[in-house]
Amino acid sequence: NVSKVSIVGAGMLSNPGVAAMMFEALGENNINISMISTSEIKVSVLLDEVDANHAVQAIHDKFFGE
Repeated sequence: NVSKVSIVGAGMLSNPGVAAMMFEALGENNINISMISTSEIKVSVLLDEVDANHAVQAIHDKFFGE
């Protein structure tokens, strides 16, 4: 009953704070993270399946405006 939500992009290497923006978006929306996985170009989180759509929308709004 979990979902994985990821942000991916080669630009993450040259733009510090991208992961922090993702975590901030989730925190502001009271979405709990169960696990975090990172690589050079990807940050993934596991969260409750019921929060998946809300999490994607919150992250999208944080990066691209509402």
